[in-house]
Amino acid sequence: MLLHIPAVLTSEQVAHLRSRLDTAGWDDGRATVGPQGAQVKRNRQLHADDPLAIELGAQVREAVLKHPLFFAAALPLRVLPPLFNRYEGGEEYGLHVDGAVMRQLGSDVPLRSDVSSTLFLSDPAEYEGGELVVVDSYGTHEVKLPAGDLIVYAATSLHQVLPVTRGARVASFFWSQSMVRQDHQRAMLFDLDQTIQKLRAKLGDDTELKSLTAHYHNLLRQWAET
Repeated sequence: MLLHIPAVLTSEQVAHLRSRLDTAGWDDGRATVGPQGAQVKRNRQLHADDPLAIELGAQVREAVLKHPLFFAAALPLRVLPPLFNRYEGGEEYGLHVDGAVMRQLGSDVPLRSDVSSTLFLSDPAEYEGGELVVVDSYGTHEVKLPAGDLIVYAATSLHQVLPVTRGARVASFFWSQSMVRQDHQRAMLFDLDQTIQKLRAKLGDDTELKSLTAHYHNLLRQWAET
C-alpha cells in the first residue's frame, strides 16, 4: 500500500522544524548503513543521538501518531524515533530496500520494519529532483509532496531518492512495526475501515454498519500480532 497523508504538520510546525534544522550539524549518511547501502547512499543525516534529532523527532512522532489516517494505514505496534536527512548538490540514494530488523538507539528490543514513512519538510518549489521512487507490485511511483505531507509505503519495497540538482530536500523518515505483518492484509483493513467511516457519515450507526464494523475487528483480531 502506498498512501499519501496530507497536512500531518501545519505550516507553522514545518517552519519551526526547518528553522532548527537549517542550522543543524549534518553527518555523512553513509555512516548509518552497511557496505551495500554505502555504495549508493549520498546524503546527510542527523545522528540518532543528536539532541536536536531527539527533540524534533519527538515532535514529529507526536503529530504522526495523532493522525487517524496514519494509524488506520500502519496499525503501528511500535514506531522508531523519526530521523532527519538532507539532500542537495546532486546528492541521492540509489535503489535499495530497508533493513528488515532494526533497533532503537539505547534499546535491545528489535523492531521488524513493516512500514516506511517519509515526512516532507521542503516544498517542491524549493528544489529540483529529489523524488522518492517506490517500486511495488503495481509499478514504479514517483513521490514529491508538499511540506508537512507524509507518504507511507511497505518497507519491503525497493525505493530510491533521485539526485537533487537545485536547492535542498529536507525530510523526516521513520519505520513502524505493524500489528499486522502482511501489507495486503493492512491494505484490506484500511479499505474496510475507510468504507465504514464514509458509510457512518452518510447513514449513521445502523445494524448493517455495526455488522461491517464487527467484521473489521474480527479480521484485525485474527491477523494482529501483539
